[in-house]
Amino acid sequence: MNEQLTPRQMMKSLLQGNRQARTLIVPIVFSLGARIENLSYRAYLDNPTKISNALRQIRTQLRTDGVSCYFDALLETEALGGTPQWDESNQTCSIRWPESAQKGELPACLLSPEEAANSPRVGMAVEVLRRLNSLLRDEPLLMAGVSGPFTLATRLTGIDPGAMRQGHEPPELALETAATAITKIASAFVDAGANLIFIREENLPPLTSNKCQNWVSLLAPLFNVVRFYEAMPVLQIGAESATAENIEMIFQQEWDAILCSASEEFLARAQGRDENFMFGCSVPLEVLESNESSGTRFLGVSGARSALLTTDRDVLVGTDLKRLMNVFEAVARPT
Repeated sequence: MNEQLTPRQMMKSLLQGNRQARTLIVPIVFSLGARIENLSYRAYLDNPTKISNALRQIRTQLRTDGVSCYFDALLETEALGGTPQWDESNQTCSIRWPESAQKGELPACLLSPEEAANSPRVGMAVEVLRRLNSLLRDEPLLMAGVSGPFTLATRLTGIDPGAMRQGHEPPELALETAATAITKIASAFVDAGANLIFIREENLPPLTSNKCQNWVSLLAPLFNVVRFYEAMPVLQIGAESATAENIEMIFQQEWDAILCSASEEFLARAQGRDENFMFGCSVPLEVLESNESSGTRFLGVSGARSALLTTDRDVLVGTDLKRLMNVFEAVARPT
């Protein structure tokens, strides 16, 4: 019977704790739309009409369970008042803060989380979600991404991710500010119709039990608001941060979200847990550039055990969409 459910129906069943007969296939394919519309990435991000048109075209070629409505790694930093600095080709962006901002501290000119949620950049993403929610009638999952609190806090304070993994962490105020901001932004997304919210925690410090509990408490309001709208939060943990020690701490906590990573350590531990434990698999983009069977080798076993399959980051502009689907179907195919 589950085979006949739409992706949204499957997700709602997952929210109730029910395992599904198949894996949801939800790769992140967003920036590719700029090439389809023949736009620079900068112009693409500023045009909800072009984004919506491109994603509908991608939908005709890539019949996955989800549509990547908005995935911009610098969304929150710009929304909080950072100044975007584009290269000459308008393809790559960085965020600049006033020179008075001290490394390791929050910029003095930072906007409030409420102001960030009402910023023009977040408004662009909300408009895309609203349009696709009314246009796509086959009930795909509408997906959007926000940064995790540690990841956003490092961007706001200028702390190098590598330094954080060595113990140089953002101050508590930065983490709290980041967590509040992403909660407000995610709330705007689900209110506009998003069904699947990726919280992309690319950078984590070495976790102790207390530090992990604090991380859970920072994320709890976001999880609650997303689930209130009957949407699913997915905590996507960067492979470099999903060390054996961190995974040990993470699996000691209770999570109201689907945990997801490309880390082999994470996948091995997740597959060994209770059969009711639901997790997701992030397929590294490198797998998409090799032969199809490498996806199955990466996971070690069939991906059908996982609740969802995604990519570890936004699919590259030159990716062959047919090949992407072949790899994902090979990974998800039951053994």
